[in-house]
Amino acid sequence: MLRLKQWSELADVKDELASRDWFMGTSGNLAIKVSDNPITFLVTASGKDKRKRTDEDFLLVDGAGNPAAPTDLKPSAETLLHVEIYNKTNAGCSLHVHTVDNNVISELYGDKGEVVFQGQEIIKALGLWEEDAEIRIPIIKNHSDIPTLAKHFSEHVKSDFGAVLIRNHGITVWAKDAFDAKKHLEAYEFLFSYHLKLLALNPIQIRV
Repeated sequence: MLRLKQWSELADVKDELASRDWFMGTSGNLAIKVSDNPITFLVTASGKDKRKRTDEDFLLVDGAGNPAAPTDLKPSAETLLHVEIYNKTNAGCSLHVHTVDNNVISELYGDKGEVVFQGQEIIKALGLWEEDAEIRIPIIKNHSDIPTLAKHFSEHVKSDFGAVLIRNHGITVWAKDAFDAKKHLEAYEFLFSYHLKLLALNPIQIRV
């Protein structure tokens, strides 16, 4: 069994997100970079119950998303999304979760191709401190063919941190390390939940 510092970091993040019930039906996947040259990263194994911690939660893969050592485990179906992040940026951790809130937001604003939030205090968690800061989250089509999905996803991977919503699928967030990736994911999910609650209280409110 591979034991790395990054394994414990990712397992701790998984436990915390699982406590929020963000891994319904084995959905979601997590990854954390292990080395830069060559690129290797730990990614969640396919089909595991992420609310439990086991010795087979993650496996090490290379820069193409293939297992870096002999194993019976299969990388998560969306490993290619993490491949795009680690090959194009210096990000150290990437998280992908399916929640009801991020799915509803992606459907509400999917035709626009993005959702925009402005002036919310929680946006500071994303490193934007100016008055009335604005954050734009792109929304892409949920292609069933993962290489096609990864290609479209890659068009929005332009910096060392960011987020992309996949319509009726989930959000992928990446940042410099596990702490920042989790912090950013929490901020985005807060924005989604807040906005949906506001719409429920005032349905005729102009959407962001």
